[in-house]
Amino acid sequence: MAPIIFGVDKFTNLLTDWTMYLAPVATSVIPLPAHSFMYIVGVVEIIAGLAVAVRPRFGSLLVAVWLLGIIVNLLVLGSYFDVALRDFGLLVGALALNRLSPAKIR
Repeated sequence: MAPIIFGVDKFTNLLTDWTMYLAPVATSVIPLPAHSFMYIVGVVEIIAGLAVAVRPRFGSLLVAVWLLGIIVNLLVLGSYFDVALRDFGLLVGALALNRLSPAKIR
C-alpha cells in the first residue's frame, strides 16, 4: 500500500517535495525536468504496489529492485543517509516477502 500512496503523492506533493530527493545526475541521464521525472517515478511506484498486491512473488522483486535504485540515488546525492538506511531495511523486507510468497497461487 505504501508504494501506491507514495506514487500518487508524486503527483500532488502533499507529503513532501519529492524532487529534493533526486540526485542531479538522474536528470542528466534522463533529460527531463525533476518534476516530470517524478511523475514517471510515481507511475512506477503505483505499478509496483499493485504488483505486490496481485502477484507478491514478482511484485516483491520489483519493489526490491526499485528500492535499490532509490538507495543508489540517495547515496549519489550524498545526503539523506537515514532514508537510504530505512530503504535498505525495506529492501530486505521485500526480499523476505519474495521468499515467503508461494511460487504459484492456486
